[in-house]
Amino acid sequence: MRKNWPHFIGYATAAASLIYGGLGLLWAFGGPGYPFGTGDPDMVEEGSAAIHGNLLGLSTPEIAGPSIAAAGLAGAVVAFLMARGIGRAGVRGTLIGIAAVMAFGLTIVVQDYRPLTVVAYLPILAVGKLLFGWPEGVGLGSLLKWPSVNLTILLFLGLAWIFTAVAYARRTRGACANCGRDDVHDGHGLVKWGKPAVITAMIIPLIYCATRWLWALGFSLGIDEQWYREGQENGLWLAGAALASMGAVGALLTLGLIQRWGEVFPRWMIGLRGKRVPIMLAVVPATIVAILVISAGTMYIRMAFTMGVEDKWVTNMPETLWPVWGGALFLAALAYLQRRRGTCRVCSRA
Repeated sequence: MRKNWPHFIGYATAAASLIYGGLGLLWAFGGPGYPFGTGDPDMVEEGSAAIHGNLLGLSTPEIAGPSIAAAGLAGAVVAFLMARGIGRAGVRGTLIGIAAVMAFGLTIVVQDYRPLTVVAYLPILAVGKLLFGWPEGVGLGSLLKWPSVNLTILLFLGLAWIFTAVAYARRTRGACANCGRDDVHDGHGLVKWGKPAVITAMIIPLIYCATRWLWALGFSLGIDEQWYREGQENGLWLAGAALASMGAVGALLTLGLIQRWGEVFPRWMIGLRGKRVPIMLAVVPATIVAILVISAGTMYIRMAFTMGVEDKWVTNMPETLWPVWGGALFLAALAYLQRRRGTCRVCSRA
């Protein structure tokens, strides 16, 4: 898959776009499962304020369904043309532009914090339930609701659009679609940004972590006392501390992108010591986390502008830095990839 992804990613993106466009058509004609706005219980509960949490928070299937169908069909056509490598001059730029719009719309515009919640809390919930039976009264069904799963699917579809555009842009400029190198560019331009990107990607999540740890330790820190007591009773702050701890572990692992132990497993890892760390073992998780925190952080920025931050500075403001965290993490992952990838298996360039 590492070698052949440029050949199939466009077709996969086209198929996924067509399928989702078909769902839009189904919803337009009154079919079940519309996952936005009036079909999203969380958004319905928010009432008129739903628009602050999600830009589709007040949408209806009668209006949004046809738009989804049209976008899905158009996306399928564009992705298919890109997979075939069709397009020169202005057409090439147009196709790349459409792909960029699709990626931005799916990873930023329609998103909120829930894909991050699904991916982050799923292992916490699984371990807590399996080992401790905690938290009580909460199961996978409460986490994996269809609107949340739908947003997660769209986020990964947006990521597929990014890779589709990258493969197409490389192929149509005469570069290797697999590594991006050609006879002019060696593809190592990002390596120098690895260290500052890693430092940035380590500091920002720790700001968020500090607030969540303080809440779990008994400090209300900017939270209404009644709400804070309710959070203590239902375990909300402990769950937040667990998520923050995962973020801290992630920050520590980010350091591996510029350290020796990020390239060769350390001696204390029995069975793996001395072996080279697979490049994608670092790059894939870092890329996914980067996209997740960028999309969630954008929602908090939107809320800060539309709702203000006077009484929510400590709950929402650390999250407004997440797009910077995500961007730095993505850059760090790319720098790590370029530094370690060696000779390309396809074009044999080093």
